[in-house]
Amino acid sequence: MSPIKRPDQTGAGAQEPVGVEAAPGRDQLPDDKAELQEQIEETREELGETVEALSAKADVKAQAQAKVDEGKEQAKAKVSAVQAQAKEDPQRVALTVGGAVALLLAVLLLRRKK
Repeated sequence: MSPIKRPDQTGAGAQEPVGVEAAPGRDQLPDDKAELQEQIEETREELGETVEALSAKADVKAQAQAKVDEGKEQAKAKVSAVQAQAKEDPQRVALTVGGAVALLLAVLLLRRKK
């Protein structure tokens, strides 16, 4: 069986064995029981983190909510920027709003004539 490319790796050809292929051979295992136990605990932690990451990716509802929250933050930032600009140059903002209203009225009048 060939090694599988992990999604978190970058670069062409970056492959690392997973599963049984990634397991060390008997000659690579530590002789000390405490060290072996430590390696087992580290492996369990890594597995737990991997499961959590996969669960988060599979949670479509949470991902959608995160996108909504991100959109809200962007909208708030834009509103704050416009408010700051309006305080600095209220005449420019008034002209822009007036132009938009005039354009909207012209479109409505043209549609009504048809």
